[in-house]
Amino acid sequence: MKKALSIILVVTMMMFVLAACGSKESSGDGKNGYVGIAMPTKSSERWVHDGDNMVKEFEALGYKTDLQYAEDVVENQVSQIENMITKGVDVLVVASIDGEALTDVLSKANDEKIKVIAYDRLIKNTEHVEYYATFDNFKVGVQQGSYIEEKLGLKDGKGPFNIELFAGSPDDNNAYFFFDGAMSILEPYIKSGKLVVKSGQTSFEQAATLRWDGATAQSRMDNLLSAKYASERVDAVLSPYDGISIGIISSLKGIGYGSASQPLPIITGQDAELASVKSIIAGEQTQTVFKDTRELAKKAVEMADAVLKGKKPEVNDTKTYDNGKKVVPSYLLEPVSVDIENYKSVLVDGGYWTEKDLK
Repeated sequence: MKKALSIILVVTMMMFVLAACGSKESSGDGKNGYVGIAMPTKSSERWVHDGDNMVKEFEALGYKTDLQYAEDVVENQVSQIENMITKGVDVLVVASIDGEALTDVLSKANDEKIKVIAYDRLIKNTEHVEYYATFDNFKVGVQQGSYIEEKLGLKDGKGPFNIELFAGSPDDNNAYFFFDGAMSILEPYIKSGKLVVKSGQTSFEQAATLRWDGATAQSRMDNLLSAKYASERVDAVLSPYDGISIGIISSLKGIGYGSASQPLPIITGQDAELASVKSIIAGEQTQTVFKDTRELAKKAVEMADAVLKGKKPEVNDTKTYDNGKKVVPSYLLEPVSVDIENYKSVLVDGGYWTEKDLK
């Protein structure tokens, strides 16, 4: 009896977890095919926009869709993709949680002749990924590093300034591109002494933030401030993503930054999430990198549509993204650096956010 009750409890909990993760099957007629869309999490609003945008684009072309979110649990994403394979999807569009964890399930997809498009995160260690739609991820980092360079006047010889470095999740291939891009700008100043990392934590591994978690970043910033900045000021923080930036700001404000006598440092970000754009307007976060996910969704849909019709989709990079098994043909979109000076022209005039959203 106890064993039977345990099994029932486990099954019930699994059903609850999968329900909580979120699944949305479209009402499209599916005359042109059936598309499985696997997204990492709803906790970042950008992935919600990505999923909704793709569903809209696919339905307009006559596809039925199955959109699922795994809430940053790798096992959930694997199960969701297996479920899509069982349902008989014709193509998978996957934004992976862990780029190295999908080898086996994508082998199953290949056995069923299901094509795979990697979406914004490279899927590693598999031959069974056809194309990759993303942004110029190295350039994202360059824009973040260049913003710090410009605002501190480093090119003009100003300094030294104190800086701390944050990186993204080590299971996301993009995180390395962002960090390397930023360090291509900042590292020469660190070596010359114009930028000082008082913590000494300058490698990706030391700066990494698992799952891009803002609370993890906040905790690390708390530790850095208490250990290294009791009597000195931090002048800039390299943050790769808005959610991390918000955590960093909370930490800084917790010890008095954000006042007239102790202004916040320069803080970068990425994704132009609503909370961070509001933070920029309020004079807290300094910068974000806008990646128009509406355009990325269109590109991924174009790729999937072409693959299903036996055509070759447009790509503009065939060298950069080696996943360990093959160089995945890619299309890279352009990111845009946004701050208080241009957020209206880029985000509001461009229709990404409205003035009402930003109130």
